[in-house]
Amino acid sequence: MRKAIVVMGVSGCGKSTVGEAIAAKLGIEFQEGDRLHPQSNVEKMAAGIPLNDDDRWPWLDLIAEELRKGIAKGGIVISCSSLKKTYRERLRNACDGDLAFVFLNGSLELLTERMGARTGHFMPLSLLTSQLATLEDPTGEPGVVTVDISHSPEVIVENALEVLKQA
Repeated sequence: MRKAIVVMGVSGCGKSTVGEAIAAKLGIEFQEGDRLHPQSNVEKMAAGIPLNDDDRWPWLDLIAEELRKGIAKGGIVISCSSLKKTYRERLRNACDGDLAFVFLNGSLELLTERMGARTGHFMPLSLLTSQLATLEDPTGEPGVVTVDISHSPEVIVENALEVLKQA
């Protein structure tokens, strides 16, 4: 299994919950990628304004640095939307190939339901549509495993870990 794992997908797919559980099962560090956003990004998203590439590049560089540090310590799982292939390539390049992505995939209905039910997060439901429009499906890219989020978190984690063994 690779030393660095990015749990990716649009807002509301369960990146934090799944990422934390995977890290716990593997006995490695978990890092919440949203905490690395600069305040300007958080304010922009909280106001319902989608981020653009120029907003995301510095954040992705911070994610890449955390991945490198985690690999040096023996392993890391980090949550990061990684919506575009160019974002994923930037993270892959930072990890010299020692990176796997767990793509949490679900229906618009399920994502809407989950986002509507959560509290205390800066990302409003109104940005889900723009995230889905930005998402470039990573299926078929090297080191990507796709997991259906229609199951319980425990099943999602077990499914992810099983497929990660082969990635």
